[in-house]
Amino acid sequence: MAYPPAILMDDTPRGFAEDEGRKQDDLRQQVAGVLLDKSGTVTADMVAIFPFSGAESLSPEYCRRVGTLLVQLLAFSVRDGRVDVRGGLVADLHHVELERSLSVERLFTFAYLSERAALDELALDETIGATSEAWPLVAQLIRRASFDVLAAYAERVQLEPSGAATTDRLTTLHTRAVMDLVVAKEVERAARFGYALSLLMFDVDNLAQINKTYGYGVGDRILERLGILIRGFFRQHDWVARHSEDAIAILLTGPDASHANDLAERLRKTVEERLEFVDHRTERPVRVTLSAAVINLKINAGEIIDPDRLLADAEAAVEEAKRRGRNRVEIVNGYSGARAPAPPKL
Repeated sequence: MAYPPAILMDDTPRGFAEDEGRKQDDLRQQVAGVLLDKSGTVTADMVAIFPFSGAESLSPEYCRRVGTLLVQLLAFSVRDGRVDVRGGLVADLHHVELERSLSVERLFTFAYLSERAALDELALDETIGATSEAWPLVAQLIRRASFDVLAAYAERVQLEPSGAATTDRLTTLHTRAVMDLVVAKEVERAARFGYALSLLMFDVDNLAQINKTYGYGVGDRILERLGILIRGFFRQHDWVARHSEDAIAILLTGPDASHANDLAERLRKTVEERLEFVDHRTERPVRVTLSAAVINLKINAGEIIDPDRLLADAEAAVEEAKRRGRNRVEIVNGYSGARAPAPPKL
């Protein structure tokens, strides 16, 4: 589901918008064509690094199979603007992953390497290369396509019996393990390209007391309904995960990050107005609220951000929201690990 209409309001003349849309479609086709044409080179660049990226070395032939699938998925994602979760390429990737029990962490690392290798190869193209006017959009298309491939793979895994590793059974959101990997990789990528990201965290107020008073079944139903509500509130390609027993985290990157503050407040208000249950002993409605945090970062190229500290900042901001009365959003612009500039040499 798209963001609320007020956020996406656009006064651009229809004819101009349609013309720009056709240009972008043409660029998508062109980028996808170059990727497919150069897939062997891109895959070879990845294979040169990836087999030795973990404790267990993988055969170059196995890595070529994984890499070829990832490059094809990347190209088709650029071309179509989406990835078919039930498509054959995603299924093939999952089956190849199962052959060697390739960890989610290593697969995600390979996916990010495919993005970097693809960008390096595209940068050399005479028409859409790094010196062309179209390059910023080309780079954006590749980053978004890489994001969509990973999201489609994670969604596909939940359709299989082994899906418990990436999907929380109660909320049907991604697990904490997946979010930890995504935050680490997205922070690294943001530092490489120098763009913004926002980490949102929502914690159900007084969930322990609700469980104690009304039973754990009530708390589980609240989390289940919250998962459904949040999935509908954010876009399909946004990373949304159950962070802890009563907390959910969302990562927004690039242009999407500019909507983080407004989205957090809208979600908090929506939960306050819609998510309630009835105390059957008194027939009185019991309101459910959220304490939330938004950590906004504009990462400069080359800047080092500790993903664990970033998550800890979000947890601390949630606690501050609770301390200030709950049912509110605590907004933090910046990062606790930022270092002051070195004093000038005398």
